[in-house]
Amino acid sequence: MRSSSAGTKALRLDRARGCLLGAALGDALGATVEFMSRSEIKARYGVHKKIIGGGWLYLKPGYVTDDTQMSICVARSLLKCGGFDAVDMADTFVEWMRTGPVDIGSTVAQGLRRYIAKGSVAAKECQWHGGNGALMRVAPIAIAALGCPDSLEGWAVGQAHITHNHPLSDAVCVAVSRMIQSALSEKPLLDLLEIAHELVREHPEFTFRPYDGKAGGFVGETFATAFSSFYNTDNFEDCLVECVNKGGDADTTGAVAGMVAGAWYGARGLPKKWLNKLERNTKKELIGLAEALLEIG
Repeated sequence: MRSSSAGTKALRLDRARGCLLGAALGDALGATVEFMSRSEIKARYGVHKKIIGGGWLYLKPGYVTDDTQMSICVARSLLKCGGFDAVDMADTFVEWMRTGPVDIGSTVAQGLRRYIAKGSVAAKECQWHGGNGALMRVAPIAIAALGCPDSLEGWAVGQAHITHNHPLSDAVCVAVSRMIQSALSEKPLLDLLEIAHELVREHPEFTFRPYDGKAGGFVGETFATAFSSFYNTDNFEDCLVECVNKGGDADTTGAVAGMVAGAWYGARGLPKKWLNKLERNTKKELIGLAEALLEIG
């Protein structure tokens, strides 16, 4: 019994690390082709499958964007507070923003400026908040709330509302968090797929089968791009390659695909050639954060 328990714990840790590292790999791989069309990627790279940096942000190989940086902020706040605290998380985001990050989404920046000016940790519901800026950072919430499942929805939506308040953003943040938890808990793949189908039944904007080819920053397109890539492949590398080669908001679609696929395949399923390219300090911190987040609750 003790051996079985230890094995379960080790597998869960591997999958939590896979989730955080997988999101970072998707971010780093996708950033190179962000805002390019599928045809432009094909003309320039054939198939883009190497972590080489560049892109419109002129990143060094293995460096990440705001997707991973904000996820790290979420994780740091969760660990500091032993759970979700909206004020601390907003403060952590503001501290990050003041470092002059390589990129920051307009809705995120607007939300943080509102917090600085008014002290409000919840944006008013807005039709323009249907972007993917809250979804991209949800992975640490899913891992941390595994030990306190009743908190999952409140934490996922609460972190989102600091910058994004839109019903579709709320719904997908909760759904993807549940998918990650399903993978971490070694549930059957059908369980994870049912969460996706339930999301689509409630909100057809997330339809991923058939996939319509749109890969922009609207959260419906982001989910459909990421999840169709997961659905159509059987390993982490193929999932990420298929995803980012669809172009558009490729760093974020890559990050979302990476967090789901990474949780499913585990860190052991991540390509070593990509992990070896990931910026050293980022990789080290994510590995440590995964273990610490599992201890919450």
